[in-house]
Amino acid sequence: MVKSKNNYFGPKKDRYTNVAIALHWIIAVAIIFMFILGWYMHELPKAGPKVSSFDLFNLGLITIDTAKEISVRTFYFNLHKSIGVTIFFLVLFRIYWRIKNKPPKMLATMTPFEVRLATAAHHTLYLLMFLIPLTGIIMSIGSKYGVHWFGIPFLPGMDNETLRELFKEFHEIFGQILLLVFILHFAGALKHTFMNKDGVLKRMWFKK
Repeated sequence: MVKSKNNYFGPKKDRYTNVAIALHWIIAVAIIFMFILGWYMHELPKAGPKVSSFDLFNLGLITIDTAKEISVRTFYFNLHKSIGVTIFFLVLFRIYWRIKNKPPKMLATMTPFEVRLATAAHHTLYLLMFLIPLTGIIMSIGSKYGVHWFGIPFLPGMDNETLRELFKEFHEIFGQILLLVFILHFAGALKHTFMNKDGVLKRMWFKK
């Protein structure tokens, strides 16, 4: 068997497509941002003055202006919903792309147990990445506010407290599970990078 001169990159069939790589990193960064945003916005008071300009996380780095004056809590909840809807459709496209483009085989350095664990983690991640924004959207439909996508009306609210509370519970539970699986996934990537040194992260970066 002839091996590639560059074991990190290998032949095309041993690498992910650039589209898959882009989706992987965009969604990963968006999910991390959503966890930070979720923790931050739940500490905000329900009452407060309405303004039309917001300093994101009060860091002095990014300022976002809105078309009308809203409370700080409303701004962050609307931002959370907007990004959640975006993630939902990105995940749908990612699932479609994965079906149409077979991913590369697992690394030869992985033990059978690691292969099973990685496969289970990947499948769980895909399921949770689909369910978390979906439950968030349904939860928002159950409220009286509905869903606005970056200021554009997307789905109306039903003002159904039972529906909202039920899917709020699902949303939070799935989020906690995702965080645990995400940490496991990240730890596995670090192990293969620094212990096995098999270039696993190289397969998830763009071809030159």
